[in-house]
Formats: sequence, structure tokens, C-alpha cells
Amino acid sequence: MIKTQITIINKLGLHARAAAKLATTSARFSSQIQVGVDGKLVDAKSVMSLMLLAASQGTLLDLEIEGKDEILASETIAELINDFFGEGE
Repeated sequence: MIKTQITIINKLGLHARAAAKLATTSARFSSQIQVGVDGKLVDAKSVMSLMLLAASQGTLLDLEIEGKDEILASETIAELINDFFGEGE
């Protein structure tokens, strides 16, 4: 199991488009992927669950990944977040 933290750096935070990109990216992996704030973890493959986190810019997300492709999943998700969800901010 991989447990790590990553900071939301894009200006709009985990808004609808960013949440959809994170959920779509997470769904590509067979591993169980959960993200959360302050100990509240949700399924990273669910757009609605991600949006309920209300993670704004600067929020430190907890990331827990478990499964056979957990390393690749962790790297891919970190890349997505650190690339401002592809929104060029």
C-alpha cells in the first residue's frame, strides 16, 4: 500500500473538470485509490465524492493506493496534479 500526500496547486482547486480528470485517471488502474482531507477518505474513481472534498488551492490531499499497479497509479496521479490537471495554470 502506498500512502502519501500531495498539495493541490491549481488556482481553482478540485473543481468539476479537475475532479473528472482525476476520477478518469484513477479509473484506468485496477488498484483501489482513495483520496481525502483531514482523515476523510473517498473513492478517487467517483467524481461526486471528489467534489465533496471541496479541496481548494493549497489543500494537502491524503492519497492511499493499494493494488498491483499502485506505483504507476501513484506516479500518474501525482503527475496530473502537479501539471495543474492539464489546465496550464
